[in-house]
Amino acid sequence: MRLEDDGAPVMAADRASWLAGGERLELGGHRLFVRQDGPEGGVPVTLLHGFPTSSHDWAPVVPALVAAGLRVTTLDLLGFGESDKPHPHAYRLVEQADLVEAAWSRLGIGATALVAHDYGVSVAQELLARDAERITHAAWLNGGIYPELHRPLAIQRLLRGPLGPLLARLARESTFTASMRRILGRPVGAPALHEMWESVRSRDGARVQPALLGYIDERREHGARWVAAIEAYAGPLLFAWGPADPVSGAHVLERLRERLPRASFVVLDAAPPVGHYPQVEDPATVAAALAGFLAPPA
Repeated sequence: MRLEDDGAPVMAADRASWLAGGERLELGGHRLFVRQDGPEGGVPVTLLHGFPTSSHDWAPVVPALVAAGLRVTTLDLLGFGESDKPHPHAYRLVEQADLVEAAWSRLGIGATALVAHDYGVSVAQELLARDAERITHAAWLNGGIYPELHRPLAIQRLLRGPLGPLLARLARESTFTASMRRILGRPVGAPALHEMWESVRSRDGARVQPALLGYIDERREHGARWVAAIEAYAGPLLFAWGPADPVSGAHVLERLRERLPRASFVVLDAAPPVGHYPQVEDPATVAAALAGFLAPPA
C-alpha cells in the first residue's frame, strides 16, 4: 500500500496499468472487461465490485491474494468501468449474475470463492441462491445484504427519480467526489477518487447511472430469497466491514452478528473507523483478512 503525503491510501496500481492487464470479452451479447491475476493453477476467487465504480477498486488487495497463491478473477459489471454501457437498457442484478456465470464458463472456472462489495453483494447473493455448492468461501464488504437496512444517499434517490436523466447529464467530478467523501470514513487520496470518477465517466457512463440504480428496487423484489441464501449458506463466511459507512455500516453489522453468529468478522473500527469502501480505505487490513480467509492450507 502507498500513502499520499497526508497519509491517505492510494490505489496500488494506476487505472491505466490495471486496464492493460485485462481484456474485453464478448459475454451475453456484451463486451465486458475481465482480468485474471495469479498462478493459473491457483485456487479460484472472484471479486465483484460496487456502485458506481469498477473492478479497479480491488487493485489494492489483489497483490496479497496473488501472493497467497490464489487465481483472482475480476470484471467490470455491465454498465461499469470499461465494460459496455448500453443505453437505454434495463440493468438488472439477475442479468449481472448471468454475465458472471458466462465469464466463469468462458474462463473454465468451476467452484470458486466469492468476494463482494456494495452492488456486487446483491449479484453475489443471486449467485449464491442459484448454486451455493459452487461457492467455496464467501466474503462480504459493506453492502445491502438486508434491503430494509439500506440507506441510499439523497443524490441516489434523486437520480432514481424523474429528474435522474437531467442530473446524470449535469454530473461533474466535483459532485462525484463530494458524494464519495460523504460515505468514506478515512481520507482517500485525490488521485484515487479521480480514477474512480474516470471509471464512471468512461464510455459515456454518467448517462446510465439512473438505470443502474434500479438495483435498489430489485433488492426489495428478491430480498427474501437473497437473505435466505446467505443465511442458509453452509460454507465459510467472512465479513470485513467499515462501521462508519452511513449507507451500510454499523446498523447492518449488528444484524449480521445476530443472524450469522458462526461467521468471522473483521470490523475496521480503529480510529478513524472505515466507511463504505474498506478495500480502498484500509487495503492492508482487508488484504490480510482476505488472504488469510481464502488461502489454501499449506
